[in-house]
Amino acid sequence: MQPKTHQNAPLDERISGTLVGAAVGDALGGPVEGYSPEQILERHGGRVHGVVGPWHGDDWRTARPLAPYHKGDGHVTDDTLMTHALVRVYARVRDHLDAYAIADHLVPDLMTEPRWIPELESEALPLQRIFLAEKWLVTRIHYGHADPREAGTGNIVNCGAAMYMAPVGLVNAADPRAAYAEALDIAGAHQSSYGREAAGVLAAAVAAACTPGATPDSVVSACLALAKDGTRAAIERVCEEAARHTDFESALRPLREAVTPYDTVGPDYRAPSLGARRPSRLHAIEELPVALGMVLVARGDYRHAVLGAVNYGRDCDSIATMAGAVAGALGSPVPEDWAKTVAEASRLDLWEPAATLTAVTREIFDRDVARRRAHERAFASLGGPACSD
Repeated sequence: MQPKTHQNAPLDERISGTLVGAAVGDALGGPVEGYSPEQILERHGGRVHGVVGPWHGDDWRTARPLAPYHKGDGHVTDDTLMTHALVRVYARVRDHLDAYAIADHLVPDLMTEPRWIPELESEALPLQRIFLAEKWLVTRIHYGHADPREAGTGNIVNCGAAMYMAPVGLVNAADPRAAYAEALDIAGAHQSSYGREAAGVLAAAVAAACTPGATPDSVVSACLALAKDGTRAAIERVCEEAARHTDFESALRPLREAVTPYDTVGPDYRAPSLGARRPSRLHAIEELPVALGMVLVARGDYRHAVLGAVNYGRDCDSIATMAGAVAGALGSPVPEDWAKTVAEASRLDLWEPAATLTAVTREIFDRDVARRRAHERAFASLGGPACSD
């Protein structure tokens, strides 16, 4: 399969592709989240190939364990709500972020600004929709007055921070090391251990994908150059397996088997093991390695990568969010019909956050250049080599 990417895509197209691609992946994965590939196959009479309705049909309001959320029909989940919230923080600060920016801006945004919540089909505070691991941000920082840099300690270790870190990669486009460092700082307010590490690596993956001429292989190489401990081992093992496949159907079970030794949740996603989601240097979240694996299987093609992530099941809305972000950053176009359906169903402008972040990213780059030039002049005055510019 040849990758359907536009390697010369300009910055604005990559940012739009990443953010719209992440939201569409999120919406496609939402209705089948928590189930196995076999259950998905049986429920839908085949693989999912686009937007589908709720798992329990018209009983979504009362059917457990999903009630009262309307997952399906093109509705985005908290992955997208958190991603858009982080874009709003960048729009306020208009510079690189740290854990204190999360405390000063993201936490109040979650607590005080009612917004349209697609899964609730009503306006509500984002805090009323996000998962408990994200509510931890508010509990620890607003109510517990924790140091923002350490507030993530004690939270369950999951993909909660990684799922919305794509904007950090975009702000640091083509500089994965800088994206990794900024995301680690930001994620300290939310996560610890391999959950925080995954946030750094996902941001690095998006930044690497924005590099002109980038390929799925070069993105994985950039991730492996930065990732630590169990996260690095899991990415390496999953991507080794992914390289053997060119179709997601054949990759579904092998990728799960490859990530299993590093996953603490266990075989039943809805009934995690007693050792699940605890800090560890040997383990990794499942979502990031599988997302990168699906991008490899798809050779960078957005549609194939996202459908592979969706049909993988388990935490597939977050897997598809990450796969969609990376494929979009590589320049593979998001299907217009999917994007239009998700935007209309979710009653969200999926392109506005991208336009906002593009403008902010350009401002931040100008600031970075000015800071770098000032440092070069200062270093030269100390007897270091002068800049040839």
